[in-house]
Order: sequence, then structure tokens, then C-alpha cells
Amino acid sequence: MQTNLCAEFKDTPEGREAEAILRKCVHCGFCTATCPTYQVLGDELDGPRGRIYLIKQVLEGEAPTRKTQLHLDRCLTCRNCESTCPSGVQYGHLVDIGRAIVDEKVARERSEQGMRWALKEGLTSSFFGPAMKVGQAVRGLLPAALREKVPPRQDPGRWPARAHARKVLLLAGCVQPSMMPNIDAATARVLDAAGIQTVIAAGAGCCGAVKFHLNDQDGGRAQMRANIDAWWPFVERGEVEAIVMNASGCGVTVKEYGHHLRHDAAYAARAERISQLTRDLSELLPELVPALRGRVKAAPGVLAYHPPCTLQHGQQLRGGVERGLAELGFDVRAPLNESHLCCGSAGTYSVLQPRIAHALRDRKLGHLQELEPAAIVSANIGCITHLQSGTRAPVRHWVEVLDEALAY
Repeated sequence: MQTNLCAEFKDTPEGREAEAILRKCVHCGFCTATCPTYQVLGDELDGPRGRIYLIKQVLEGEAPTRKTQLHLDRCLTCRNCESTCPSGVQYGHLVDIGRAIVDEKVARERSEQGMRWALKEGLTSSFFGPAMKVGQAVRGLLPAALREKVPPRQDPGRWPARAHARKVLLLAGCVQPSMMPNIDAATARVLDAAGIQTVIAAGAGCCGAVKFHLNDQDGGRAQMRANIDAWWPFVERGEVEAIVMNASGCGVTVKEYGHHLRHDAAYAARAERISQLTRDLSELLPELVPALRGRVKAAPGVLAYHPPCTLQHGQQLRGGVERGLAELGFDVRAPLNESHLCCGSAGTYSVLQPRIAHALRDRKLGHLQELEPAAIVSANIGCITHLQSGTRAPVRHWVEVLDEALAY
């Protein structure tokens, strides 16, 4: 796709990156066929190709409108289009650039500004944990829309106390320790059973995705730098072999720290090193299987697996969870239809775009429930919480199911 950037963007890093991405576009439209919002809304401008044209027009000097902003807002950033694209277009990076430019030029209503501010500041705040405890205490009294975002209180159980020569860092994240603390504890127990010690660095928190994707990109990068500062002493001393993510949404972001901070002279090299060390928990499964084989007590019935978009499209990791758990005796099945499609969670998307998010959730659950599962499993807290709000079947992280089935 040929483009002629206007003077405002031509010599900026964002403009040069956008121009390089746009050159790869070939108008084929394969991405439209696998775009969740196009599937729901049927509007070309609510698909990747349409949004690319909107961004191109803005970069060429056309003034964006509220309608432009709305079409970009409706994108889930699931990156399914990147898996489909034969030309390797990095749509996720392009839409980040487009959203930032459009938000600078198009004012939002105050109510919308307030909601977005509350999400980016509240979810990443130290007050989130206490607020979640209050919400869980009065969960039965909450309105349905709020109750579906407040899971019942969990007992995370014990954290392993043994020391091992092999150590990994684990990012606890911003909301997971308060909403579903058992995911981190189960991860630590499973790794401990395989002879790997889990370390959580003080000072590491939100991966930066919440603020970054709500167009506080400077705030998101500040959180990225804070995590690098917290992790770097462990990396520099050679104490850890990997930085492990058990939330795939965090994983795709941390794996792109090198990209997001490439223009930061003080952090670029360290950010790239952090990205290289980052592993999704499923990437460790091939190493865990030999150590855990024969120790699974009694696997439950069919596990219907929803692979998060951040895992299968953002990180381009497919099949690892199913293969690893199958080798340990679990019956894990992905739905035959639309397993590539987003569930509608997408970070804060289900709060800001509830109609589309619920339509995608119900569509996804219909395919998962066709498998008549004992439980639904996934690999990202956002997907787990969102799917659970639409079904009585238990929805859990796959590592929690593995943890329960192990004979310690």
C-alpha cells in the first residue's frame, strides 16, 4: 500500500514505523474474514482493512472524527488478523499508533474520559486489592454488570518453601493477585514439583498493557521501566533463567518491551534482554512433563480449552497447552469451530464495549459447551473472568487444574 505521509508525521518515529507497516499491506482482505468485530458488526470499517485505511488517511493529513475514533475503539487488539495476514502486517503496532494520534485530535466526552481514567489508574493502583476484597464481601448485593467482574474470594493455599538451583521470576501483575491469587500459587507449586523455584520481585507490578492500550502510552512505558528495574538485579547476577508469565496478556506485552522502549537510550538494551528472557508458562510444559509424569492422581473429565488471543495470535504459541496436558493424562479439547476467535474480554474492552464483548463471549461459550466439559480452561485471567460471567461451568487456569491433580 502506497502512502504519502503529511509533514506532521513524515519525520517522526511513529510516522516512519507506520509507513513501513503500511507498505506491507496488499488489500487482500484475508484479515477481515477472521476479525471478531467484523463478524459481529459486518462493517468494513470495523475490520482490520477498514481501520488501516482510516489510520492511513489520518497520517496523510485528513482530520479524524469521532467516528474514526469509535472504529478504532471497537478493535479488540486480538491480533487474529496478524495470524491470518500473508504479508506479515504488524497491525497491533499500527493500531497503537493510530489510536494515539486520533486521541490527541478528537476529544472524548467527560463521562468516557472518566471511565477510561478510572480503569487505567484504578486497576493498576495499590487500592485495587482492598477494593476487590470489599466487592467480594458484598458480591451478592452488587448489580449484575459489576458482579460479573468480581470473582468469589479464593484461598490460594500454600506457597512452596523449598529452594532450588533453578529459579524463575514470575510477574504477579496488577489484578490477578487480588482477583484469583490461586493462579500464582498453583504456578509456584507446579514449578516446585518440577524442581524450579518461583521468585516474585518486589516493585514489579502491572506489565503496562492496561495504560498503554488505553492510550496512556507514557504511563504504560513508565510501568515497563519499573518492572525492568525490579527484575534487572536478578538478571544481571544470573540468578534466574527466565521470566515466566501465567497471564498471556502480560506475556505478549513483556515480550514486546524491546519494541516499546527501543527509542529509550537508558532502557533499550535491558528491555530487549527482558523480552528475550520472557516465557509463557506453557513454553515450560515440555520441560515439566518428564518431572511430573506419573504424578497425576486423577485427571477430571473433558477440559474445553480456550486459547487466549494473546497466546495464539500475540505470542504465536499454539498447541503447547493441549499437547503438554495430554502427555500428563488430561483430555483437553479445543472447540472445532472458531477456536481462533476472541472471547471478547481483551483487557478493559468488556467494560468499555460490553455489547460486542458479550456477543463474542456467548458465541465462544456455545462452541466450548458443545464439548460437554467438566471444566473450561484458559491461560489468561481476563478470558477466565469474562467467560465465567456467562456460564455455570467452572472456568479456570489450566495450571490450577494441573496443580489439583498432582500428588505432592
